[in-house]
Amino acid sequence: MGTPAGAEDALSRYRSPLVSRYAGAEMAFIFSERNKFGTWRRLWLFLAQAEKSLGLPITDEQIKEMEANLDNIDFKMAAEEEKRLRHDVMAHVHTFAHCCPKAAAIIHLGATSCYVGDNTDLIVLRDGLNLLLPQLARVISRLADFAEKYADLPTLGFTHYQPAQLTTVGKRCCLWIQDLCMDLQNLERARDNLRFRGVKGTTGTQASFLQLFEGDHSKVEELDRLVTEKAGFKRSYMVTGQTYSRKVDIDILSVLASLGASVHKICTDIRLLANLKEIEEPFEKDQIGSSAMPYKRNPMRSERCCSLARHLMTLIMDPLQTASVQWFERTLDDSANRRVCLAEAFLTADIILSTLQNISEGLVVYPKVIDRRIRQELPFMATENIIMAMVKAGGNRQDCHEKIRVLSQQAAAVVKQEGGDNDFIARVRADPYFSPIHKQLDSLLDPSSFTGRAPQQVAKFLKEEVRPALIPYKSKMGGKIELTL
Repeated sequence: MGTPAGAEDALSRYRSPLVSRYAGAEMAFIFSERNKFGTWRRLWLFLAQAEKSLGLPITDEQIKEMEANLDNIDFKMAAEEEKRLRHDVMAHVHTFAHCCPKAAAIIHLGATSCYVGDNTDLIVLRDGLNLLLPQLARVISRLADFAEKYADLPTLGFTHYQPAQLTTVGKRCCLWIQDLCMDLQNLERARDNLRFRGVKGTTGTQASFLQLFEGDHSKVEELDRLVTEKAGFKRSYMVTGQTYSRKVDIDILSVLASLGASVHKICTDIRLLANLKEIEEPFEKDQIGSSAMPYKRNPMRSERCCSLARHLMTLIMDPLQTASVQWFERTLDDSANRRVCLAEAFLTADIILSTLQNISEGLVVYPKVIDRRIRQELPFMATENIIMAMVKAGGNRQDCHEKIRVLSQQAAAVVKQEGGDNDFIARVRADPYFSPIHKQLDSLLDPSSFTGRAPQQVAKFLKEEVRPALIPYKSKMGGKIELTL
């Protein structure tokens, strides 16, 4: 089918599902055209204010005119200008000048396109990280509450996805939390390391500004400092080409890709546990798991997280390749790529964190199913304890070992060949050889005696590492999150 003539509605054009279906309004706004071009205008204002304060002939009237039109953006005119000029920055210079005729002559004075382009990107990256950090802290907080609640509940551990020694539900959750705490630290570091590009000129030498200030190096340095401060940054990069180093993008997206890996691992575990019917993600009253199989309760939230986390992890390849092919002071083949990968990385991270928060706030645990699986495997794990108890009761270690070997293989045959339950303990109870310890069997098979220091590890970890890391975000913990889709 062709596109209907004159079709202008949103449904007639492709829209990224990252925005149309999943992402939160705040992150979508950060990467919006309105925010981008509004920031450009603010950067032009900062530049004019700083240049005026350092003695350039810019009037109060020009500054006030710019201030009054920061959000008065004629997007239709800008689009027409860009189509005519084939240059997005100059299109918006002309559009801003149209509504600021008195200030037209000093807009973008001494600057290059990257003054607004790169500095806006750095502001957007900073704001994006500042939005993600409390989101991640909320997920950690919800999982910490879950880990604390189930710190003592024994569960079967798995290595190679084969039954292993017992752990607890809370301790397993702490493995997830530890990875997310590492991501929190990495996101904080990436944000704190971000600097402003500042006013550097076409190839980073500040030559145009040095000319404006008639060779006064101190005024050029002060101009850079003032604009950096107005934009909310403490430092600017001391050296740049035309752009800030694209390795900055690598640093940011590598941290987000690492977060994607953490979320993928967590949600994969939840999906596997859902298959075992031990833990499930939230399931709405009217939710449908399958159009064909009404009984199904598919872990669709966890599956969504895994799906989008894979996308997030792959995006790191874009800045890696972009940085590697930036010739000398810059090439423009970074631009179109960065328009896509930077926004998609933050939008995707926003989505998986909001979804994981929803999951973590509604995890359902089935202790009886967990206990049943433990009972199926625990008898074999208890054999060493049984041997020790028999020796203490006066038995011979080698004789006891042989008795247990025979009985355990008989029980294994019932499980594997007949599909029955593990009857090893029943065989021990029925064998007169083990009569000296028959009364001890219940205590020897107490699951809590097989979890080691798991409960103590949970308590110590949450108290000493997790809760302190969340203190800066205490005021942003918020309420429960609901998913619209």
